[in-house]
Amino acid sequence: MTARLAGLIVGIGAGFVMSWARLSDPAVIRDMLLLRDPYVFLVMGSAVAVAAVGVRLVKAVVVRALVTAEPIGWTVERPGPRHVGGSLLFAAGWSVAGTCPGPVAVMIGEGRLGGLAVAAGLIAGVTMQRAWMRRRVDSRHSPMQITAAL
Repeated sequence: MTARLAGLIVGIGAGFVMSWARLSDPAVIRDMLLLRDPYVFLVMGSAVAVAAVGVRLVKAVVVRALVTAEPIGWTVERPGPRHVGGSLLFAAGWSVAGTCPGPVAVMIGEGRLGGLAVAAGLIAGVTMQRAWMRRRVDSRHSPMQITAAL
């Protein structure tokens, strides 16, 4: 099985779980953001707990990826100003749109037209961030270094 096919299967499964958990429903997200219903916080908290245990196990037992057999590893980076700014921008978008990028495909699959607007905003944001990074790199480095960075 190729890595892309495995990713597609896992993505479809995650989409069904998000739909089943009603994480694509803007009303559920609104109630969570207004602190009326702890449901989404509990779902996210349980996901963080499961992931924390999984990460500790992966670190303790050196394992390889199931599909590609590559060793699993990562580096840890201290949070910086860009992380804080990104978090604030994410929170603002989440509160305005009533959803985050995760369930956008689920929303579209469920026929929620708001998902198309969120997807358009997501694509626009990624495109603008890449253009901003290119401009930033252009102002600091020579053309040869820019090509290597991208």
